[in-house]
Amino acid sequence: MKQRGEKIPMITAYDYTTAVLADAAEIPIVLVGDSLGMVVLGHESTIPVTMDDIIHHTKMVARGNKNSLIVADLPFMTYQVDPSEALRNAARLLQEGGAHTVKLEGGENIAPTVRRIVQCDIPVMGHVGVTPQSVNAFGGYRVRGRTAQQASQIVKDALALEEAGAYAVVLELVPAPLSRLISEKLTVPTIGIGAGPDCDGQVQVLHDMLGLFTDFVPRHAKQYANLGQTIRDAFCQYAQEVKDGSFPTTRESFTMDEAILAELEDL
Repeated sequence: MKQRGEKIPMITAYDYTTAVLADAAEIPIVLVGDSLGMVVLGHESTIPVTMDDIIHHTKMVARGNKNSLIVADLPFMTYQVDPSEALRNAARLLQEGGAHTVKLEGGENIAPTVRRIVQCDIPVMGHVGVTPQSVNAFGGYRVRGRTAQQASQIVKDALALEEAGAYAVVLELVPAPLSRLISEKLTVPTIGIGAGPDCDGQVQVLHDMLGLFTDFVPRHAKQYANLGQTIRDAFCQYAQEVKDGSFPTTRESFTMDEAILAELEDL
């Protein structure tokens, strides 16, 4: 797609139903992201997410989506200790979860681990810029790459990931001009999130784009629907109809033979 100059849409999915819908919409890449920690599990960050969490949700997505490339995140501290442990956990996401590839955060520091995983025929997507698993070290979710030192390091990180064998690199919260520069330097695709329009593709968190998660709405997210309000309205209408007796009606109910009912009463 990059070679053809075709932009690459990517979204997150965490369950069977959304995976089916993403497949029907012909989304080429679906990410089972550790963002599920915040938008599904209710944590304040992605750090508490475990391997079991990711595997559980990847299984759902794999059952529902038969055509997209399914990428699963390696959670915090499941790949940083040493390359051998990273390889074992990456293998679990494919064997147990049904993912096709894995994604991990970091640049030059993690390149040897990427190389080891790729050597064992597990494709790896990289992730640089703002890496949410490092939120405590960064002091928050702030744009990175506005200083010469930060920008230079992000470029080095992206190049190191490509050299190590990553097939694509996510650029998160990176200034648009820097993303353009990196996208031109890399032969593999860049996938942006809050990184401007010149990346080879874009990824958005499902709950952000559908208006389902309102605890925090990122500036880089575009809301394509307001399902949160739609669902709240439906819940309220349902509750009211139960209370006033207008639901269920005969349409939503089932009948039985009156003769059988009379026999039952005799019994």
